[in-house]
Amino acid sequence: MTLPQAHTKTQTQTQTPSRTQENDVTTGATVWLTGLPSAGKTTIARELADRLRAGGRRVEVLDGDEIREFLSAGLGFSRQDRHTNVRRIGFVAELLARNGVLTLVPVIAPYADSRHAVRERHEENATPYLEVHVATPVEVCSVRDVKGLYAKQAAGELTGLTGVDDPYEEPAEPDLRIESQHQSVQESAAAVSALLSERGLI
Repeated sequence: MTLPQAHTKTQTQTQTPSRTQENDVTTGATVWLTGLPSAGKTTIARELADRLRAGGRRVEVLDGDEIREFLSAGLGFSRQDRHTNVRRIGFVAELLARNGVLTLVPVIAPYADSRHAVRERHEENATPYLEVHVATPVEVCSVRDVKGLYAKQAAGELTGLTGVDDPYEEPAEPDLRIESQHQSVQESAAAVSALLSERGLI
């Protein structure tokens, strides 16, 4: 009689952590940081990711350049290709977010209809979605010129630069607007963190 009892106890011990893990799954969300090249999107996202991980949250940063290389290789920079790229990123972001990951997406996404399509996908699956406009003016971005894109455009070596000779449709009603030229990276990340807290997502 003792053996079945011992076996039952072992089952309880092995099942309890599983139930605990299920109960501890936190709500995920997608935070899309849109803005011009060199606006500071990725820098803010990585600072925020460090903060959130320090608080024990599961976080992924979907870097636009990495997505282009591994998920959207072969796509160009026409309006349709940009739209396809954004929707692919939105699909991955929503998939991660609905499985409890806070997903930070520092991607330009220059067209309003593309961003709307991503928001709709999240709404259809009841997955939290926040749009943050890193509203750094093009004059400031061109001075920062992290990747040298503005210099190449000015030298005639590059065309189709968002915000210069290709459109950027600013969000009309983002969940948060950041003017990174007036505050530090830490302050910008703290503002996004405060929004997540306000919405009950952290």
